[in-house]
Amino acid sequence: MFANLSRNDWLLFLAFSAVVLLAPVIFIPLGAAYPALLQKFAIFGIFAIGFNILFGLTGYLSFGHAAFLGVGSYAAVWSFKLLTMNALPAIFFGMVFAGLFAAVIGFVSLRRSGIYFSILTLAFAQMSYNLAYSVLTPITNGETGLQLSQNDPRILDRLFYPAGEGLPTPDMFGIQLQGYEGFYFCAVALLVCFFITLRIFRSPFGMMLKAVKSNQNRMMYTGFNTRPYLRSAFIISGMFAGLAGSLMAVTDPLAGAERMQWTASGEVVLMTILGGVGTLLGPVIGAVVIKYFENIFSSFNEQTLHSLFGALPDFIEVPLIKIVEPFVGEGWHLTLGLIFMAIVIFLPGGIMEGLKRLKARFTNGGGGKRKAVNARLQPAE
Repeated sequence: MFANLSRNDWLLFLAFSAVVLLAPVIFIPLGAAYPALLQKFAIFGIFAIGFNILFGLTGYLSFGHAAFLGVGSYAAVWSFKLLTMNALPAIFFGMVFAGLFAAVIGFVSLRRSGIYFSILTLAFAQMSYNLAYSVLTPITNGETGLQLSQNDPRILDRLFYPAGEGLPTPDMFGIQLQGYEGFYFCAVALLVCFFITLRIFRSPFGMMLKAVKSNQNRMMYTGFNTRPYLRSAFIISGMFAGLAGSLMAVTDPLAGAERMQWTASGEVVLMTILGGVGTLLGPVIGAVVIKYFENIFSSFNEQTLHSLFGALPDFIEVPLIKIVEPFVGEGWHLTLGLIFMAIVIFLPGGIMEGLKRLKARFTNGGGGKRKAVNARLQPAE
């Protein structure tokens, strides 16, 4: 299933690892170096690269991946409540249950393709949301959400030490996963997921998935049964989402039905398209961009705008604030929509396409292409 990596692949992985591990320093100039936001970058990066294994490689667009995110969160919180506050069992159960749930949904949904597949996954996600919100209240605690309590059995923890007075926090063999410790725990998970994704992209399995995206009918005519490959990609993608959901529970021991809404599924689609579908780094970049702008623009209010434009004359400041105000605060989605429209119109390949264009402009690649074109246009002597 996996393939050996080339020298360039190892350099890419090492560069990506350096950026992730140095994120608390790199993001200081952007005002995004605090642990809670960095944890979101890592968690939604995992969610996005897992989704990209399905959508980017096979072309199958799922609108229901938030269901696996929610299942992973619920499984992790139940692990905290029943067994131990150690994060590793919580992550294990989150991935296992999300993978099993993905196997069930994939068995049904992958019988169709195109828009019918997308609608089926959306329907399953909405059914999961409604079940978690009402019917499965004994398991999910409904609209209140599943939370920790002092009366939780935590069987494994009670074997070694008595219960404390307050609510415990997730840890890993005694290391509290709060603050920067929590970020680096999520960062290591992101690096592991990125490495696995890199191996999948370079493997015969990944090539088979790309062939499915290119022309599935032709593959079937030549005798290849594509459904096992699609089902495997769907389950792997669901397990990545389950890992992201369990990490959400690790950083904040709470699981709610809102994590399974269709808006959460739509968000990961936006992340992947914004960064670059089918690329390795694109989904992570898209997740960082969306979560950064969500944090920045949603925190702006009228007072913040006055402080930003206070140096301008009043006859310019007041109209300018009236124009900008609908795009910040609760209306920050308008800004996201404009950014997304600009990317789709001018950079159909996402941010990664823009980076490739810049690279071609500032290297000999662009000049080499122009020379080749000029050589073809000149008459032969």
